[in-house]
Amino acid sequence: MQLTPITWPRLAEALADRIAASPPPAGPWWRVAVDGAPAAGTADLADALAAALPALGHPVLRVRAQAFWRPASQRLEYGHQDVDAYYQLWLDTGALRREVLDPLGPGGSGRALPSLRDPGTDRSTRAEYVALPPGGVLVLDGPLLLGQGLPLDLTVHLRLSEGALRRRTEAAEQWTLPAYQRYAREALPEESADVLVRADDPRHPAWTG
Repeated sequence: MQLTPITWPRLAEALADRIAASPPPAGPWWRVAVDGAPAAGTADLADALAAALPALGHPVLRVRAQAFWRPASQRLEYGHQDVDAYYQLWLDTGALRREVLDPLGPGGSGRALPSLRDPGTDRSTRAEYVALPPGGVLVLDGPLLLGQGLPLDLTVHLRLSEGALRRRTEAAEQWTLPAYQRYAREALPEESADVLVRADDPRHPAWTG
């Protein structure tokens, strides 16, 4: 697979240009996901993409997957560092679909919930629904998003080699690494994503274009 060097700002601009160049494939709204381990910089790229789109005429709803984690009583039922639970149970995919992805899909209302639960306090954010106009773009970021049947129109996967992932993951989060190894084997994000970005060197990413 051929990868082309690019800067992070130019990558965000190129993704925004790609979205602006064609209508959403499945309805009035784009549902875009930036997938990858937090150490890869998914949130930063999603923020930059969200910042670039309004100038191209596309209002944005920015959503973080961690705002749709299940309550701590459910996701930590098997312990604070259970790899299988992290891989399969932490993200409430049903709530994410019901409150965000389906309302922005074919026949949807356009009214979506930007957040459900604060991952730090484990309490409801009490966020209000947001009406995203037609032509608007949902920009979602988070880990382990592919291979779960989520209805998405454009997926971007930030890839880290095992060595880079280990080096750049904080010590307190090293226990999650086997989940990403399993994800690479089972979900095949490098193959299934619409856009692949190699992010081993944080200063010099490369992408499939």
